[in-house]
Amino acid sequence: MQAPAKAAASPSAELSPPQHTAYAWKALAGSTVGYAMDGFDLLILGFMLPAISASLGLSSGQSGALVTWTLVGAVAGGILFGALSDRYGRIRVLTWTIVLFAVFTGLCAFAQGFHDLLVYRTIAGIGLGGEFGIGMALAAEAWPAAKRARASSYVALGWQAGVLMASLLTPLLLPLIGWRGMFLVGVLPALVAWVLRNRLHEPELFVRQAQRPRANAFRLLVADARTARISLGVVILCSVQNFGYYGIMIWLPTYLSKTLGFSLTKSALWTSVTVLGMMAGICLFGHLADRIGRKPTFLLFQAGAVGMVLYYARLSDPLAMLWAGALMGLFVNGMIGGYGALISEAYPTAARATAQNVLFNIGRAVGGLGPIVVGALAATYSFPMAIALLAGLYLLDMVATLLLIPELKGVALE
Repeated sequence: MQAPAKAAASPSAELSPPQHTAYAWKALAGSTVGYAMDGFDLLILGFMLPAISASLGLSSGQSGALVTWTLVGAVAGGILFGALSDRYGRIRVLTWTIVLFAVFTGLCAFAQGFHDLLVYRTIAGIGLGGEFGIGMALAAEAWPAAKRARASSYVALGWQAGVLMASLLTPLLLPLIGWRGMFLVGVLPALVAWVLRNRLHEPELFVRQAQRPRANAFRLLVADARTARISLGVVILCSVQNFGYYGIMIWLPTYLSKTLGFSLTKSALWTSVTVLGMMAGICLFGHLADRIGRKPTFLLFQAGAVGMVLYYARLSDPLAMLWAGALMGLFVNGMIGGYGALISEAYPTAARATAQNVLFNIGRAVGGLGPIVVGALAATYSFPMAIALLAGLYLLDMVATLLLIPELKGVALE
């Protein structure tokens, strides 16, 4: 069997549309709203942890476990639903994930203690986990090669839009409706995504591939030495991405409130500005990757992340932290705008969603340690010191990009 990376590079294998169509925009909207749901859900949990802990009498370890097990569920769901999507279809399986997430997020509002809430969060995380990879595969298959990175970056923007919405709405709604009401609000984006997906059909690229003999999607991730190297490189990139993102975003509101004395509203404002920087970075990454290539853009953003993380860790002035946080966010999280296109181009249609979800969620599993490690370092040293140590991870990122990641700009999808 031909290696996935080579198959993806064959111009004769191109089946994606030569220009973006109405269907492409609908596919992009459905994928983006679904991913926004993920971001909204995770950040409202971060904001609600003190209220949940006080209401249910949770220890700090139990509170942290709610976040960790949500991510554990997301990893399991990503692997499961990615493989199911390559077999049964993007739209069908995305609908399954949205229903699972909506039902168990709603049940969180009725939790009576730690154990039932933990179960609901874990199962909701399983539904949440399929969103990234399947949505990225759907967008990549619906958009032409010349704008594939931009389309993928727009899907990634969905997460940040959800995070931004959570950071703005939670301070307003939480005092009024409590944490139980916030979980019910968290169901609404899922319902919107479900409506959008009911109006979509499978992309033509997937329909044609489904008529061929089925291959083992997991084996295609390590089909030969070149593909295995790419898979290793992507895992490293995704691990650093998630570790840095979760490590910063879960603890930033707490750091701003407890260490610098920010109110909940002020902490939310500073966090929102950081998220706006992330959104600008994601959009910029997609446009640059379509113009100068995937690999140079990754290296540019990784170098920027090293510099800005070290600089931000030295700051204590609130105004300086405001604009520096936006720039740090631009580089640290802008890179997520490139994974969807990179992975879509490196693997065939028979394994595309599996690759997206397996590789990204392995990174998410490693990244799930970010809040624990950053929290431990912050307790032992300080939060600025913990953030500064993340710079070493982005140097590792640069080495992995140079040695393991090929340039795939403009390649045709198999």
